[in-house]
Amino acid sequence: MLSDSRNNNNYPIPVRNIKSHISNGVNKKTLFVVLIFLAFPLFDRNQYHLEVLVNAGIYAILALGLNVMTGYCGLLNLGYAAFFAAGAYAYALLNVNWGWSFWASLPACVFCAGVLGLVFGSCALRLRGDYLAVVTLGFGEITRVTLNNLDALTGGPNGLSAAHPVLGFSGRGLDFGINSLPYYYLTLFAIMVVAMITFRLSLSRLGRGWIAIKEDEVAAACMGINTGRLKLLAFCIGCAIAGIAGWLFAGKQGFVSPESFDFVTSIMIAAMLVLGGIGSIPGAIAGAAALTIIPELLQPLQQYRIFLFGGVMIVMMLFRPQGLFGGRRILEEFKPQTERVRQEEDEVLSEDLRQ
Repeated sequence: MLSDSRNNNNYPIPVRNIKSHISNGVNKKTLFVVLIFLAFPLFDRNQYHLEVLVNAGIYAILALGLNVMTGYCGLLNLGYAAFFAAGAYAYALLNVNWGWSFWASLPACVFCAGVLGLVFGSCALRLRGDYLAVVTLGFGEITRVTLNNLDALTGGPNGLSAAHPVLGFSGRGLDFGINSLPYYYLTLFAIMVVAMITFRLSLSRLGRGWIAIKEDEVAAACMGINTGRLKLLAFCIGCAIAGIAGWLFAGKQGFVSPESFDFVTSIMIAAMLVLGGIGSIPGAIAGAAALTIIPELLQPLQQYRIFLFGGVMIVMMLFRPQGLFGGRRILEEFKPQTERVRQEEDEVLSEDLRQ
């Protein structure tokens, strides 16, 4: 429990009530949304539509990972595509050189992206704010150029080919190939797992420590929070999630090249998070879906697509700068749970004013 007005003069905000209130609301809505997406291929098996949704799902995983860094801990990363590339190239290299299967390579892809985040974050997280953003931007470009020039290892500009997933053993089973349907369900499952993990993290002591650092790092340090360790942990977890997205991307594409992980990709992921709402899990997913699907819908207006796309973003930032779902978690946490609690808060505030 954070505090209780019956014991002191602070605001009464029971942590257990917060968790149960948020979980009850989220579970019903989440179940409904998941059922819709599970049933979607029953009504529309168009390969192009499923392909677009798979791409949106991969970007949603990336946005969820960036949300751990930026939304929870306030670490702006403009080179996030580098860790996306780490997961993708890890699978491609393991598959080409050692014959690792798609499924067996998942832990290695997550590990590689997480370790890269650990090594880079150990140095970069000494910086804050805009300085951190510039350093991450530079790291992302250095990674892309390095991948482009290591011809012997990464194939350089020609990239690397990787095997598509096979659901079975000893090479026998369901070959995913270029059929979008199995990738659709695999990506949907990955989104649910990542969203559940990040949601539980946000409600944990670790998540509250991240939010304290984001709001005021100096005050958090004065309260005894090990800010350096928590920031590094947020960075590593966010990078590891990017490794999952890279693993999915490489398996679906069957090919990876440096051009897929450029600066524009990092900016797009950040824009998805901003559009959906920084710090919001539904917002990260919705922002990824919007910025993936809207350009496809505007394809008939090829000449004006970029103009319309930019106009939508500008209007969104002018009239709803917090994003589609921004700020909802904070409102839920500090909203009184019952009328009795609301009355107790009013009484405490009145006493403080009289004193």
